[in-house]
Amino acid sequence: MRALESAYDPVTNTFCSGPGVTELFILPENRLQSCQGLITNFHLPGSSLLLLVSAFAGKELILKAYQKAIQEKFRFYSYGDAMLILGIELIP
Repeated sequence: MRALESAYDPVTNTFCSGPGVTELFILPENRLQSCQGLITNFHLPGSSLLLLVSAFAGKELILKAYQKAIQEKFRFYSYGDAMLILGIELIP
């Protein structure tokens, strides 16, 4: 996601191809522009990946999803259950 965000040009709505380096660190307050959704698993609490998924749907909604996942005994980490996260502006 960091590479996509760094290569995306919102003015032309295109991606710049080629080699490059990014120092981008995605936080919940970032508004991601390069993608409208993400398929991922449930990540460890406090991980940078949890911050990434919070950038898609907001911290509060992701925390509610994690609470529900725990209640329903979903599996976490690399071989656990997956979720589809759509950008916050796409959620009714």
